[in-house]
Amino acid sequence: MQEFDPRRPSLRYAPRLMVGLGGICALAMGWKLTAAEATAPVPPLLDSAAISALQHEAFAQAEALPGFARPESVAVKVLPGDTLEAAVARTGVSPEEARQAVRTLGEAMDTVHIKAGMTFDAAIARPQGEAGQARLIGLSLRTGPATAVTLSRTFDGALRLREMEEAIRNETTVAQGQIHGSLYESAAKLGATSSVTSKVVKLFAHKLDFQRDIKAGDEFKLVFERKVTESGRVVETGELEYAEVKGVKFYRFERNNGDVDYFDESGKNIRGFLLRTPVDGARITSNFGPRRHPVLGFHRSHQGVDFGAGAGTPILAAGDGVVVEARRWGGYGNWVRVRHADGWETGYAHASRFANGIRPGMRVKQGQVIAYVGSTGMSTGPHLHYEVWKNGQRVNPIGAKVPQGTILAGGELAAFKAKTKHINSLLANAGPAPGAEAVKLAAAEIDTIALADLRR
Repeated sequence: MQEFDPRRPSLRYAPRLMVGLGGICALAMGWKLTAAEATAPVPPLLDSAAISALQHEAFAQAEALPGFARPESVAVKVLPGDTLEAAVARTGVSPEEARQAVRTLGEAMDTVHIKAGMTFDAAIARPQGEAGQARLIGLSLRTGPATAVTLSRTFDGALRLREMEEAIRNETTVAQGQIHGSLYESAAKLGATSSVTSKVVKLFAHKLDFQRDIKAGDEFKLVFERKVTESGRVVETGELEYAEVKGVKFYRFERNNGDVDYFDESGKNIRGFLLRTPVDGARITSNFGPRRHPVLGFHRSHQGVDFGAGAGTPILAAGDGVVVEARRWGGYGNWVRVRHADGWETGYAHASRFANGIRPGMRVKQGQVIAYVGSTGMSTGPHLHYEVWKNGQRVNPIGAKVPQGTILAGGELAAFKAKTKHINSLLANAGPAPGAEAVKLAAAEIDTIALADLRR
């Protein structure tokens, strides 16, 4: 490769050098654009109009190759059955140039085992006449949530490979608003992922029925950890530190023995002995007591509660215990019975199938998936028939007076109070909930864990 000699006149290289720099700028902005898919709008990202303006400015500053138009950005998506080389060639460059680009990319990534749907941005200079091949000025391809590789054309025509890595920071996020639609939809608008919201739903299953107790306009507040790139992409969601729905508050706390649980403001363990609803998002379709049997057609006592839910919906163990039965049982279809402490048992009927590993003698934890909603046995449609037993006698699952959780004391209570004080200060700094479209970050909690890096 010919080395650049600063003693030679440099004017002849200026146009090509500007093309390379313009391509790099355009690709860097393209990478920022594809990286801006974070769940929450923090930090603020440029809108499409602003990005288009910046791209136009970058292209305008790039000198055109002789006989070629100014570079333009082309978004490419890998199609089913595509090779990366074929995808690059679809931009209009020659097969040899596409092959060279992929060969160079192969120094930094696996260019063979690529998945359909992968996208990348290319900067292409097209010939001004009708004939001729387009030239590849540069290419940018994301290889991970915070990493990307770029190719850029140097002044002597070679392709240079760079590996780019964004900074990742830890954030403690305070999201607060009102429920409109479902909690999942409302929380997602504030930056909470489905995994965070699932934790909230399970957490409040002891206290609230999200089908009956929640109405539009009810306020909620969440404090959770997450890792975010400098362009705003959420890489990973961490622990849910605090949740509040309709004024009911729960704080995450790790006890001296390493166990992690959630407690109310007084230090009382909110994890009740049994869940009120062992199916997420289910609705009660039949209560405990006398009713006309939908299949048999005559009146008899309904000794459980039916929860309507779609086939395949996970059924959760209502409490810690040991599986006593996991079998087919007459009109109950696929049936699971779990024995808990102090003479309590729960039963789950009409399941489509049992969860992996569920068999008699297996220990289960509260909230663990033990089966899936179905319509086996004497059933007219997918639902869960749920029963609660106390000392061998069926009781109404809705009104059963089950034991309460533990209460912190001594040093643990003091440590818990310090934790709640810290969380409350974050909530106070975030200000009052201004509606369903607000999210605040606790800036004091941001910790940069990786600096932006540009290698090779």
